[in-house]
Amino acid sequence: MKKIRSAALVLASTMMLMTVLAACSTNNEKNSTSVSPSAAAESTAPASESTSVPSDEVIDPLGKFDPPIEVTVIRPYDDNTKFVEGDTAENNEWTRAYEDKLGIKVKFDWILQGGGDQYTQKLNVAIASNDLADIVIVNSNQLKQLAEAGQIADLTEVFDKHSSEYVKKVLNEDGGLALKSATFDGKLMAIPRIGSDIDEVALLWVRMDWLKKLGLPEPKTMEDVRAISDAFTNKDPDGNNKADSFGLALTKDLGSGFGGFEGFLNGYNAYYNTWIKDASGKLVNSNIQPEMKVALAELQKMYQSKQIDKEFGTKDVTKVAETVTSGKIGMYYGMMWTPLWPLQGGKELDSSMEWKSFAIPSANDQPVKAQIPFQVPQYYVVKKNSEHPEAAIKMLNLWYDISFDSMIEPSVYGATKDGVEAFKHAIIAGSPITTNMDKYKAITKALETNDTTGMKANFKNDFDAVASFINGDIKGWGMHAVFGPGGSFSVIDDYVKRDVFLRNEFYGSPTPTMGEKGGTLDTLLKETFTKIIMGASSIDEFDKFVDNWKKLGGDQITQEVNEWFAKQ
Repeated sequence: MKKIRSAALVLASTMMLMTVLAACSTNNEKNSTSVSPSAAAESTAPASESTSVPSDEVIDPLGKFDPPIEVTVIRPYDDNTKFVEGDTAENNEWTRAYEDKLGIKVKFDWILQGGGDQYTQKLNVAIASNDLADIVIVNSNQLKQLAEAGQIADLTEVFDKHSSEYVKKVLNEDGGLALKSATFDGKLMAIPRIGSDIDEVALLWVRMDWLKKLGLPEPKTMEDVRAISDAFTNKDPDGNNKADSFGLALTKDLGSGFGGFEGFLNGYNAYYNTWIKDASGKLVNSNIQPEMKVALAELQKMYQSKQIDKEFGTKDVTKVAETVTSGKIGMYYGMMWTPLWPLQGGKELDSSMEWKSFAIPSANDQPVKAQIPFQVPQYYVVKKNSEHPEAAIKMLNLWYDISFDSMIEPSVYGATKDGVEAFKHAIIAGSPITTNMDKYKAITKALETNDTTGMKANFKNDFDAVASFINGDIKGWGMHAVFGPGGSFSVIDDYVKRDVFLRNEFYGSPTPTMGEKGGTLDTLLKETFTKIIMGASSIDEFDKFVDNWKKLGGDQITQEVNEWFAKQ
């Protein structure tokens, strides 16, 4: 259970759809093409032949096709997708909504339920044989390949004419970056599946019951973090008279939404797997910067002093979660959703376990910039010459209307009372980037005023969970630790107010050399960094890593990234 499953637990209550897409976003994207995203999606590029609409025609974004039309679809489902009794992947509340509300009959060419890799491999075969449905869910590599091959429709005009004002607003809340990532040579070639990037920022999580027991102050600097980690390791915080606790969690994958090292790195002004501007304004890869060496050296010291599990190099997120919930680890860096998984399970095992999130402490006098990824894990494309490309836009409009604007029957189309995550059944989806922040503000305000009048229907269930914990129900603890007063969103709200985010400067599709060499470079990085942290290699091995990274394709990737950047 990696970030994918964890995020899904959050989304069940928040109506966000990361699930399968998170799997896509964690895969190494490997494909080589020469097409470059450019120009904003609002470009006045010519529309495809099938999207022409009279300029004086008033278009209803949710207008129903009469007579009904048929649209074919290829899509994945994740392993955990379930359906209401009697429903199936082909016939469920969302497929019925498309037909009843829009006059769109959905016919699936094929569906794959399983890991993202399986879907990617099967879809690659379909792309190679040009055996596509009208609507297909793809990753950024496949989008580039399809755009270059001329296999998909230009959606520029059809999006402009048929998308609702609410959809236009939502898809431009990030400044239009998501739409730009789907734009090639001035043409919008896909609908990006957006989410909230600020939800992906790392926070420092600390066991407060241990902190109080040992009489330690809350962490404000990296020096405090190191002191707390040392005490959690050596001063028997669990009181069992055994040296069996660790100060800091770390997973073998290094980068992770739970137990990853991104937050630790950020405290040293180092960043993982992102592109940043150097002093000259050029883009450089964060993995090879001098600050990374400093941060790795500190992790090596912590490992050598037994503050990090000596077996971390073999433990995935699930194994680390077990160590945390069993009460053996006192700190970790992780995302806002981690109280829902895995901490809720630990709290139910030991009600005295108390966790609190903090902003990332700094190792120096420079303010910490918390890194967040470019968050578009999936795209929706329409087959070239599809008879009704506007059908995809209407399905997008319906998703946002039902889920976020009008909020029609959230217990039917969102998460059912029986725990079925019906939102996963929608073919085209996404989330406004402020959804969870808006929820946090609504919940805390309602708690202050004791008034839920006007609260959005899809916020009410989470408010009830937060309130239930305040009233003594431990099962609501995780939701309270996320959306309640002092919860993780209070920290993110502080990040927003101080504007201390660092976003990836590269939001284009993978460059040709990324596709060819990315996997090799990723393996080199993880092997080298793991050996350095565990002391199997000297910290000076980092310098050799930098040289090898450049020679093995890094320099060429950097050139390609800057060629892309120059066109933006």
